[in-house]
Amino acid sequence: MAPTQTAKPVSLASKAKSKKRAREDDGGSRKRRKSAFEDEDLDLDLEAGLNKKIGLLDSMLLADHLAQKTRRFGSDLKPVELSALDISPNAIKDSSSFSEPRNLENLPKFLEAHAKNPKSLGDAPKENGSPHTIIVTGAGLRAAEVVRAVRKFQSKNVTVGKLFAKHIKIEDTKKFLESHRTGVAVGTPVRLSDLAESGVLKLDKLERLVVDASHIDQKKRGIMDMKETMIPLARWLSRSEFKEKYTDPEQSLQLLFY
Repeated sequence: MAPTQTAKPVSLASKAKSKKRAREDDGGSRKRRKSAFEDEDLDLDLEAGLNKKIGLLDSMLLADHLAQKTRRFGSDLKPVELSALDISPNAIKDSSSFSEPRNLENLPKFLEAHAKNPKSLGDAPKENGSPHTIIVTGAGLRAAEVVRAVRKFQSKNVTVGKLFAKHIKIEDTKKFLESHRTGVAVGTPVRLSDLAESGVLKLDKLERLVVDASHIDQKKRGIMDMKETMIPLARWLSRSEFKEKYTDPEQSLQLLFY
């Protein structure tokens, strides 16, 4: 009987060569995926709390980015529901020419750059609770910071609206809107939607919607990077009265991503 042969143990060097061949066989896709992830990370400035990539995207790329995020976090929605949340590139105003860092300090300058008459930002429609500008943020704490950043547009007769849930009951916000002229308002998607549905937040005088899109937290997340903020944001931006005005040449509604 012929002697049985025992299998030789595979050396670590052989395993390494095998893994190298596998990477070469798949065209180095693993390496490319890692590089793509690293490149994406390079756009994030944690110290400044900014995703610098947002400011470089034109209208087409922003619409695509928005659609990708909606489908990623709206996986439990039906295709027809997802389609209804899409925003046309024609609805988004290209703001990629604004070269300043998209931080709180430069937010007033950004608003002035996209207003036909910058001085009008400090004014407000005569009817209470009818802002001409709404800035949408992801959380109440951030919204409070944005309110402080745009205080220059507040005066004795015109108040910046705080339309978010951080320590503010919705009934108190309703009373505020019913009794104050508001030019610039800052809010979170769910609270904004609730106020609009109740009728106290009037949208017929709205001239611009600004999404606080570049801001990220310490976990590298912005308003479009979490399901609990992305889906409410998509629903808010795709309201029928907004979609009708985005491309209306006579009564245009600017959609800006800051």
